[in-house]
Amino acid sequence: MRDTHPPRGKFITFEGIDGAGKSTHIDWVAQRLRARPDATPVVTTREPGGTPLGEDLRALLLHRKMDLETEALLMFAARREHIAEVIAPALARGDWVISDRFTDATFAYQGGGRGLPTARLEALEQWVQGDLQPDLTLLFDVPLETASERLAGARAPDKFEAESRAFFERTRAEYLRRAAQSPGRFRVIDATRTIEAIRDELENIVAEFVATR
Repeated sequence: MRDTHPPRGKFITFEGIDGAGKSTHIDWVAQRLRARPDATPVVTTREPGGTPLGEDLRALLLHRKMDLETEALLMFAARREHIAEVIAPALARGDWVISDRFTDATFAYQGGGRGLPTARLEALEQWVQGDLQPDLTLLFDVPLETASERLAGARAPDKFEAESRAFFERTRAEYLRRAAQSPGRFRVIDATRTIEAIRDELENIVAEFVATR
């Protein structure tokens, strides 16, 4: 019998330290994908969050002080709900999913930034998401000075945005380490450039990605 299930959709994640500017480009990339002649539906979402429960957990995670392991567990709890309610069903329908952060952020922030052992994060990753990984991760990278300038005066900082320079140095280093470890999945974007220059690069990356799928 012919398989009537649609092909699995594609999963794209946007990553970077606070102030890298990644969120500026998510809707633009989604619109470009939707405008393609062979376009499939595109779902945009975020972490922590993406579901009603996830948004409740996001408020706690961004503003409540808590034990490091509690923080990591809540991140993965929100992620499990996100996968079950949004990501997995969309991919099964053949939709494309674009998420503002995913598991790489947890390794960067709770692992690199806060120092939680990688082995604990890997155990949670395997339990919560199995073999689910993004097909493409766009890492927006900027020096800490640039990120700080962009965040200054924008709004009251959440507990992560208010962290020390050393924290963000470790977080950025872990992002770059993961990108070097998985070059087939990551594309590192120099986010110090103009929006127009970044979007020219994104256009080329997305076109190449679509053409090879």
